[in-house]
Amino acid sequence: MNLFKSVVASAISSGIPNFPYTFGDRQDIEGGIWQLQNGQKRDDGSNCSIFSFDINANKARLPLARNALKKLRTLRHPGVMKVLDTVETDTFIYIATERVIPLRWHIKRKSMSTETLKWGLFGVAQTIKFINDEASSIHGALRVASLYTSESGEWKVGGFEVLSSIKDDEAIIYTYGSLVPETGRYTAPELALLGWEAIKKSPSTAVDAYNFGTLIYEVFNGDFSGPEQAGQTKGIPPTMHSSYRRLVTKNPKARVSVGNFLEQGRRNGGFFETPLIKLTDSIESLGMKSEDEREIFLQDLDDLSDDFPEDFFKMKLLPELLKSVEFGGGGPKVFGVVMKISKKLTDEEFETSVRPAIVRLFGSPDRAIRVCLLDNLPLMIDRLPPKVVNDKIFPNMVSGFTDLAPIVREQTVKAVLTIIGKLSDRTINGELLKYLAKTSNDEQPGIRTNTTICLGKISKHLGVGSRSKVLIAAFTRSLRDPFVHARNAALMALAVTNDAFSEEDCALRILPALCPCLIDKEKLIRDQANKTMEAYLGRVRKHASTMADSVLPPPTTEIATATTPRMGTPQPTEGASWTGWAISSFTNKASAAAGEIQQNTNVALPVRLTPPVAEPRRSAPTTASASASILQRQALASPIVLSPQTTGSQSPQTTSWEPNDAFEDEGDAWGDMQEEAFFDASDSTPRPAPPAATPFEEDGEPDFAGWLAAQNGKKPNAKPLPKGLAKASPNITRPGSGGRPATTGSIGAKKAPVPLLKAKPVIAKKVDTAPKPQDDDDGWGDGW
Repeated sequence: MNLFKSVVASAISSGIPNFPYTFGDRQDIEGGIWQLQNGQKRDDGSNCSIFSFDINANKARLPLARNALKKLRTLRHPGVMKVLDTVETDTFIYIATERVIPLRWHIKRKSMSTETLKWGLFGVAQTIKFINDEASSIHGALRVASLYTSESGEWKVGGFEVLSSIKDDEAIIYTYGSLVPETGRYTAPELALLGWEAIKKSPSTAVDAYNFGTLIYEVFNGDFSGPEQAGQTKGIPPTMHSSYRRLVTKNPKARVSVGNFLEQGRRNGGFFETPLIKLTDSIESLGMKSEDEREIFLQDLDDLSDDFPEDFFKMKLLPELLKSVEFGGGGPKVFGVVMKISKKLTDEEFETSVRPAIVRLFGSPDRAIRVCLLDNLPLMIDRLPPKVVNDKIFPNMVSGFTDLAPIVREQTVKAVLTIIGKLSDRTINGELLKYLAKTSNDEQPGIRTNTTICLGKISKHLGVGSRSKVLIAAFTRSLRDPFVHARNAALMALAVTNDAFSEEDCALRILPALCPCLIDKEKLIRDQANKTMEAYLGRVRKHASTMADSVLPPPTTEIATATTPRMGTPQPTEGASWTGWAISSFTNKASAAAGEIQQNTNVALPVRLTPPVAEPRRSAPTTASASASILQRQALASPIVLSPQTTGSQSPQTTSWEPNDAFEDEGDAWGDMQEEAFFDASDSTPRPAPPAATPFEEDGEPDFAGWLAAQNGKKPNAKPLPKGLAKASPNITRPGSGGRPATTGSIGAKKAPVPLLKAKPVIAKKVDTAPKPQDDDDGWGDGW
């Protein structure tokens, strides 16, 4: 920290002009004349490294620092550290480069695999070959300490302190070569014996060839202690032994150059013929490769294991692959490799390098790319924020719901499950449901089936207000699908979404739709239908057990208890059956007479029944006939009876549901019906008071009897329907009454419009026991 403060203070005091970088943490570096610190560019915050040389502390090696500064400025190669900026003051020399890390860190920790070490040496060999051949120069200080790794994991060559041109007779290497730190361990035998001037008498590549040999030993063993280890093959791959020995031979004229060593390794089956090296050697030309060459490239890429340099894949390979997919026709296979590599990226790296390309690719018209994107959505959905999914990806994705290719439609439906968690409620319950409604009617049965499965799995994301409506409509429709798997999917979806529906929906809408599946032609459907049916029946039964026994209000007065008639509750009796009480109900209804009516020649007016005026009763009717009369009048709304006293104002009367003495003689007509338990209602049972009856107006009860007579082509004086289905008509003879008239007037008399009049009390009617003429005897008997 003190050193860092002194460096910054010195830089500020010396007034560094135009050096837009900030100093960061110091990096330990061995065997060099430079101090290495991390840095950042002030404009954009990008990372860099800053090499600094303290002139006052190391004046003897100032020529080496200045030579390195000069050569780094002028020498450009992908294997050489990229220089961003340089500054030289009276006290310091600063060189800003791309962010690098000393290779020695990895070598000491042995964190690189053998294939990665070969790949690194291959890159260094290419760089040294360029320096020796194209640049006609000698590096002179090649070792682990002069190598660095970039952010992409590539090995970069530095240490240009004595880099010299072979054409320069006064080159710095001849004079200052011995001032390079740790020169004694790495100096070639001829130089140790004859001095640095011996370079002029040997091939120009000899020094760098020897140092490259010692570098091979060092990277595979972690350290190189001296000339005695040169030529040892410990840790070095066997395929490299022969060529490696020729690099470190003591005779400089017998040494192979680094260029020749590179060629030997690139031969068929050579030590540099590895998938990683072949991949990196051709990655930049991927967009220009033919289809067959691209297939070979991807095959080599698939052969790579996870111990290869991740940084290279992230920083170097990934951008090239994205370019190939987006612009070079790389296709789905290349994109699959992109997704494989992106799994190792941090969220920040993914957002910077991959996300923009993915968003653009979703708008691609290439169906193969779109299907590949949908297939790989699970790998990237967690790194896509909801806003990007809603605003940029989903609008381009929905075109797949209506695509002409079935595979695109199917994959789009499947992808809904992946992105549903990132969509807004408005998008789900609006646009998405509209498209799913289309795919549920798709011509492809598989797409219809997948749509049903999709709806079942996303049910919890649907709006509460529309969830049950949408699911019931979709699933019940799928139950009728001719495709067996679509029906099965609907049954299973209904089973897993049981809790999404109310008990009323279960009983009224779902269970009826499930019933046809119980007798489906396919056993698969029948079995699943039984399972689903049991689930819903169990829920409905559980709900029914919590319901009240009845919704009828309790009685409030003793009068209501005594006077209010009600339907009898069927009691379980020994030997009773559904046919028995049905016939009994029918006969009781037929026996319930509404009373006897006096003949009246005036216009018939409808009146309501009123409580009878107290008068001596002839005889008490039997319990069964009274109960039947009350039940008939309550359940079937007995025909309106005319009062014999309605001659003046003809006002309608008030309805009464109390028993009337006028019905006391009906027991003789229908006999005793106490044998049916359905009608065994005790008069002491509390009965709720019924609402007051209201006469029907023009929009009231339809004249069903008249309509039926018209349908049969009969005139109004035809035989009437059974009592309870026809309105009250004059001059109808009651069956079993001995020919007594039941109404006034004659059959077929035309009714006049009935005005609504004010009700007034009715005087008790007098029973007419006169016999009825025989010509009307077929009124009920034949009609029934």
